[in-house]
Amino acid sequence: MDQALQHLVNGTVLGGTYALLGIGLTLVFGVMRVVNFTHGELYAFGAYMTYAGVSLLKLDFFLSLALATLLGMALGAAIEFVLLRPMRRADIDSTMLVMIGAALVLQNGEMWAWGGVAKLIPNPFPGTPLVIGPVSVLPLRLFVLLVSAALLLGFWLALDRTRTGMAMRATFQDPETAALMGVRIGWVNTATFAIGSGLAAAAGALLGPVFMVSPTMGDLVGLKAFAIVILGGLGSLPGATIGGFALGFVEEFAGGFVSTEYRDAFGFLLIILILAIKPQGLVPAKERIG
Repeated sequence: MDQALQHLVNGTVLGGTYALLGIGLTLVFGVMRVVNFTHGELYAFGAYMTYAGVSLLKLDFFLSLALATLLGMALGAAIEFVLLRPMRRADIDSTMLVMIGAALVLQNGEMWAWGGVAKLIPNPFPGTPLVIGPVSVLPLRLFVLLVSAALLLGFWLALDRTRTGMAMRATFQDPETAALMGVRIGWVNTATFAIGSGLAAAAGALLGPVFMVSPTMGDLVGLKAFAIVILGGLGSLPGATIGGFALGFVEEFAGGFVSTEYRDAFGFLLIILILAIKPQGLVPAKERIG
């Protein structure tokens, strides 16, 4: 039971960052109908920007996290404006090829800029775990959990209570009607891609100090982000949140009770089983009829 509680805490920490990844990816797909293959590389970008801020520029750790997130948003806005906006009326195959090319450019750019050697991001938190009853958690992981929860809460509040969030929800549900009602679709697309990219960069910035940072770190994470979106239900924001936590719990419990070598395999096995039973995912998005 003590081990189960410990893995539950660790799975919650991991699931929070996975939820950020899933929400960012499904938001872009739901609003723009774009399959964002750069999502994993934006995750790696956030980790590297945190490393640059802390290790190279000697900035405060917390300031580096915030700057990495903002730079991720800026990079996402640039990708949408330069690559996606001219292809707004192109078919989905052409858009996918462009995004795959952009992902390869980002990954090779990281390899060229930082080299192939994995790097460690210093952090100000002590290495001694906090012990709460039978559960022990490193202060860094607790910080990651709290910030992830704050970002998730902030995202949902912004989506529900701001004009930008209302415009994004309207475009998510029916872009044609939203445009007729005066919503600037181009501006909404840029904001959507920037926010989705910022969430991916924030996840990388948070998990970068927990794990090692390398140019290929976005490969598996990108696959997991797509898996989370499909697991939760394509185009469903609540489903992406649930799918992120579900994947985090499965990976943590599989790594703790079976083997750490197969934790990723168990996560994808869960997805296969759920989709075999419920092909539309856990929380399928509602579609307008008529």
